[in-house]
Amino acid sequence: MKVRYDKEENILMIKVSDEPIDYAEEVGPIIVHLTKTGKPVLLEIMDASEFLTEATKVTMKSTGEGFVEISV
Repeated sequence: MKVRYDKEENILMIKVSDEPIDYAEEVGPIIVHLTKTGKPVLLEIMDASEFLTEATKVTMKSTGEGFVEISV
């Protein structure tokens, strides 16, 4: 896995495979580049600083009953 951040464009890129990219799909602020068979190759997180700020606000804690409570 390779991770690269473009500070000028504020894009975080996570390369998870060296396979050829066939197409891409946008899922919210994330563009997922996929192979012909649908395997993820590259993830591009747009507005990465804002995305990561929001993601770190999510906290998980055990409720003691086998459940996980997620609060934002």
